Order: sequence, then C-alpha cells, then structure tokens
Amino acid sequence: MITKAHQEKVCGYIASAEEQGATLVVDGRDVQVEGFEKGFYVGGTLIDNVTPEMTCYQEEIFGPVLLVMRVDSMEEAMRLIDEHEYGNGTCIYTRDGEAARYFSDNILVGMVGVNVPLPVPVSYHSFGGWKRSLFGDLSAYGPDAVRFYTRRKTVTQRWPSAGVREGAQFSFPS
Repeated sequence: MITKAHQEKVCGYIASAEEQGATLVVDGRDVQVEGFEKGFYVGGTLIDNVTPEMTCYQEEIFGPVLLVMRVDSMEEAMRLIDEHEYGNGTCIYTRDGEAARYFSDNILVGMVGVNVPLPVPVSYHSFGGWKRSLFGDLSAYGPDAVRFYTRRKTVTQRWPSAGVREGAQFSFPS
C-alpha cells in the first residue's frame, strides 16, 4: 500500500468481514517482505460468503482483496452488481458464450472479466469505473459526459482450451 494509513484501512476491511461472518480463505494481513520489513504490505486476500450487508461489500477496497458472493442465478448476481453504488469491475466464469456476452453487454460496470479473476487491462488501455467508481480520462468531463458521449467498457476474456482438466467448473449456476 502507498501509506501506513491505507494499509490499516484495507486490513480493517478484512477484519470487519471476518467479524461480520464472512469466511477468510486467504489472509494477507501479515505479509512480510524480506529486506523491506518497514513496507506497508497487504498480501492477496480471499474472502468468501460475503453478503450485501457487510462493510467489505459496501465499500471499494483499493487493495489485493477479492470478495466471493454466492447467488442462485445470473439474474440475481447482475441485480446485486447493478444495484451497488460503485461500478469499477466484475467477473463471470462460464463456458457459455451467450451468457458471457449478455453479462458483458448488460452489466453496469466499467470493467468486465470473462474467465479472468481481475478485469484490469494493461496500463495503456483507457478505462474507468462507472457510477461512484468513475475515474480515468472521461471523468474529467464528469458523469454526464460519460453518459452522453460513450459508455466505454473494457472487457477482458480468457476461454478454456480444449485441454481443460476434467471436472473443472466454469459455468455460472442457473
């Protein structure tokens, strides 16, 4: 993290998720890098069983933290995402091209990953979030400019090869 304060903020979100009943699968709060012990590190963190009431879901966590929410349908997932006040990025894992296209075309976020864990493009791409996550080259003109001129969306995709291991699950529950 860039500062000690930001490291503490991200670690606070991780702690609150655990306190509010989420499952901490991978905890990155105690990462130490040899030779750089005074750094403000937070390692990759995976939090499962997140619900909409949790602080970690309601806030944007600018750190290496991935939240997993479980839903019964793609429609329910899209409703949760679309109703959220932030719209930076989201992902879908599927072998169904139609579902991937529908999700990518209709979800209200600025970056969409299809079969990739984080939909952030390389640095020379123009990208930005939507809703209260608005940033990037278009935010200089404000949200009205984004709505009027374009709804730029970055979609990053990876499709499994023919050699996908037997039993791998990429389908979204229906």
